[in-house]
Amino acid sequence: MTHRSWHWIAMVGALAALSVISLGTGVIDIPAREVVRALDGSGDLATVSIIRNLRLPRIILGALVGAGLGMSGSALQGTLRNGLAEPYLLGVSGGAAVGAVIAFAFNAASAGVISLAAFAGAAIAVLLALLVARAAGKAGRGDPRTLLMAGVVIGAFANAVIMIALANAPPNTIRGALWWMMGSVADSSWSALPWLAAFVFVGAALLIYWAREIDLLALGDEPAAALGVNVESSARRVYMLAALLAAATVAAAGLIGFVGLIVPHIVRAFGIRNHRPLIVASGLVGAGLVVAADLVARTIRPPGELPLGAVTAVLGVPFFLSQLRRAA
Repeated sequence: MTHRSWHWIAMVGALAALSVISLGTGVIDIPAREVVRALDGSGDLATVSIIRNLRLPRIILGALVGAGLGMSGSALQGTLRNGLAEPYLLGVSGGAAVGAVIAFAFNAASAGVISLAAFAGAAIAVLLALLVARAAGKAGRGDPRTLLMAGVVIGAFANAVIMIALANAPPNTIRGALWWMMGSVADSSWSALPWLAAFVFVGAALLIYWAREIDLLALGDEPAAALGVNVESSARRVYMLAALLAAATVAAAGLIGFVGLIVPHIVRAFGIRNHRPLIVASGLVGAGLVVAADLVARTIRPPGELPLGAVTAVLGVPFFLSQLRRAA
């Protein structure tokens, strides 16, 4: 077995192990044997209900959210040639949140409608971020500082729009929206999973299909153009697909930052550089990271829960600062 094969086995094994641990851990701890019995429906009825109706859909939702954010971050970092790029920092997640909040304000109940509204907000945000970066006149797509400043501007504007939308909302709606904005997979259900799975799998498949173009874009605009790539068209396509993945996760679980920043660096530490395997591996590592973060969020202060976005931020902020220092 090749050294590279062990990387894939390790990633899949870590995700499987984290999922099993998460299934058995909570306010009520359940032994691994009982977890297995509950999964096939042969265990105690209360245990079966906890595992199959509460924890399993929550773990699947967390894995899908993490996979979407990880793949979105790896695609953005490659296309922008910027190791600090990720949906949350570039304002994409904030734009998706604006779209979702507006959909909620108009009493949208369908997960599909909310996801489409979030995608529209994310698409507008990424376009605005690029326009702001280019207006700064500093090699817009490739300068980490310019892009980060653009993301800060778009993110601040998105927060202002959300606050305006919630200004006259009932107190219960505000509390729910604030919790959702901090990120959580606590409200997971089987009925909510198909929409997210569809968006994540379609976005992932298209990114993998166009991964060769991301490899060329990562070389720089001029080398990519010399090799036959339509730089503007290819980059725009990747931005929209990354926005689609980020928007789907925001619509399903709220704002969960820094996953798309951390995960591609972990994968590249395995020696994976080409974007086709990098995107796939980022999906696996991102899924494991969010499942682990959610396990911490719901077990560190039982019976209460921490916001999932707060846990990922505790991990992500020091990592971001270390990467920013390297990029300086």
